[in-house]
Amino acid sequence: MTQLDPNWQSDALDPTLGFLEQTLAVRGGYHRTDEGEHSEAIFTTSSYVYASAADAADHFNGNKKGNVYSRHTNPTVRAFERRLALLEGGERCVATASGMGAILTMCLAYLKAGDHLLCAKQLFGSSVALFDTYFKPLGIEVSYVDCFDNAAWQAAIQPNTRVLYCESPSNPLAQIADLAFLSNLAHTNDALLIVDNCFATPAIQKPLQLGADVVIHSASKYIDGQGRVLGGALVGSDELMEKAFTVVRTGGISLSPFNAWALLKGLETLSLRMKAHCENANQVASFLAKHPKVQKVHFSGLADHPSHEVAKRQHTALKNVAGGEITGAFGAIVGFEVADQKSAWHVIDSTKVISITNNLGDAKSTITHPATTTHFRMTPEQRVEAGVNDGLIRLSVGLEDVADIIADLARGLDSL
Repeated sequence: MTQLDPNWQSDALDPTLGFLEQTLAVRGGYHRTDEGEHSEAIFTTSSYVYASAADAADHFNGNKKGNVYSRHTNPTVRAFERRLALLEGGERCVATASGMGAILTMCLAYLKAGDHLLCAKQLFGSSVALFDTYFKPLGIEVSYVDCFDNAAWQAAIQPNTRVLYCESPSNPLAQIADLAFLSNLAHTNDALLIVDNCFATPAIQKPLQLGADVVIHSASKYIDGQGRVLGGALVGSDELMEKAFTVVRTGGISLSPFNAWALLKGLETLSLRMKAHCENANQVASFLAKHPKVQKVHFSGLADHPSHEVAKRQHTALKNVAGGEITGAFGAIVGFEVADQKSAWHVIDSTKVISITNNLGDAKSTITHPATTTHFRMTPEQRVEAGVNDGLIRLSVGLEDVADIIADLARGLDSL
């Protein structure tokens, strides 16, 4: 049970009581206006009006709480932040214009020249480009280890390590980091553990409960769930989020009110969608694992995956529509390998239902070739270290009938 914000307004629920997660996803975090609207309002305003010059001064100097400028605060953005914080179990959320904006905010808020950023090798290509191209020249040391190798993390810690950063599950191989181990390692060394929870979402995994200090999201993915808008977020303690908020407010990495509204509505169905995504992904991964033209499947829901037991421990069990637990909640990103790039492109180009696009987390299944799209900015050596070979295909399993998804993949695989 989670307590709602005591200032939260609703004519349906008593805000002094605790409510279960799906209720929070539908109703948490919104302050209804005097108009009495049932659906959350979109505040498309850049600035706000004050009663007097003195009232404006009190707002700007912090003597009075309230909105100052939509680069700083906006009621619709604030509603999204409150709801996501409730679902992640954090004290506060700070929203950003995109997922990369959230990662940029992380670097600016928690790192300075002379600090060491220790990362997993298994990261989104743009994250690696951000760290290596922009922050290394600013005097921030950056090093990489395999996300699943606890000994490597421990060996790479330095006296100046300030942040341990990983995606779990990772992009594009859905590899799993042991978050409880990493949180203990970080805190023992006076560092923060920051986890990108984009692939799992709070419906499946709550890194803060496993000891992480900050959770990062590309809300453009499953939180939206429809491929409509960009957005990002950080969730954590009030103290850490105040540092992030200062960066967003000053740097203008702000989420727009309309995008915040779309993401707020996306949270209402997040858990329900993730159940269906996971159920479909389990079946697709099993099909791929048995296909003779597939050399390897990267999906932690498979029993022979090296991090299967860690994933079972870290991922929350989801209930299916009948009320029982689904076979497993391991997310819906499946990486699989065929012989080479030519074969991978053939499988991708043979699809008739699945969308060929770099996005993921959509209701529509999507497929891409990471080595030539999402991870092409990485050097060949970096791709090898991250496990992104020329035969790798990344599939984001959507909400279509699973038989149609499987048939679509079989078109290309059967004709190799």
